[in-house]
Amino acid sequence: MYYHRLVLSYRGINYFGWQDLGTSQEKISVESSIRKVLTKICKDKPYSLSAASRTDAGVHAQGQVIKITMSLLIDSKKLMLGMNSLLPNDIRVLKSELCSSELNVNKDSINKEYHYYFCTDTIHNPVFNDIMAHVPSTSKAGTLDIESMQEVCKLFVGEHDFYSFAKRDKNMNSTFRTVLSCEIVQTQALMFGNNVYYIKIVGTGFLRYMVRYIAGALFALGRKLISMNDISEALLHHKEEKLSPRAKSRGLHLINISY
Repeated sequence: MYYHRLVLSYRGINYFGWQDLGTSQEKISVESSIRKVLTKICKDKPYSLSAASRTDAGVHAQGQVIKITMSLLIDSKKLMLGMNSLLPNDIRVLKSELCSSELNVNKDSINKEYHYYFCTDTIHNPVFNDIMAHVPSTSKAGTLDIESMQEVCKLFVGEHDFYSFAKRDKNMNSTFRTVLSCEIVQTQALMFGNNVYYIKIVGTGFLRYMVRYIAGALFALGRKLISMNDISEALLHHKEEKLSPRAKSRGLHLINISY
């Protein structure tokens, strides 16, 4: 058998998340799109596929990592070129290399970096509708106190019980996770003059919807709908009722997975 480690980028708005849930799902998944291509390349020879992160519906990736195990002998770079020639134009293999059979792309990762992009302009540029959230900072919607949000980001750093900031999962043994850094960064990299920011969060692992619930809480805090003490209490005690709705999926990007 031959083993390949690939780095993927995809625009998640058209997909029902990463995981292939079978024919019953309403939208195609990123994984099912990958499998369809691999079946053609492998010419029905056996293969297996595993991913480092199960991104949710609408979530984007710039650094998703997958491992492919196949019986077909093929150069890793040719595999990348072949896959990119068959994949839809919103999924691309950025890097491909041979790897060890022992590599577990999920359990062997050291940390994962996510960015949550949002724009605070009164009128949102429609060019960005699918890749960032619109969180207007206006007197009508409620002004957004970015400085207070930046200060509260520090509360999430360290090992905490994120039960109150995740979807309930009876199969999860522990809701404790370690966040290595959390901050808000302003960017003008898009060069369209928008007030664009992103929440940058790096951790050793994340619960389902955890980043989006953190982002939602920060937005609520920025509009003074909740307090810093509310967030502190939610980190100390299990709260069945969420502090705020989770942020929309379109703003979330899986940036990098380190090994």
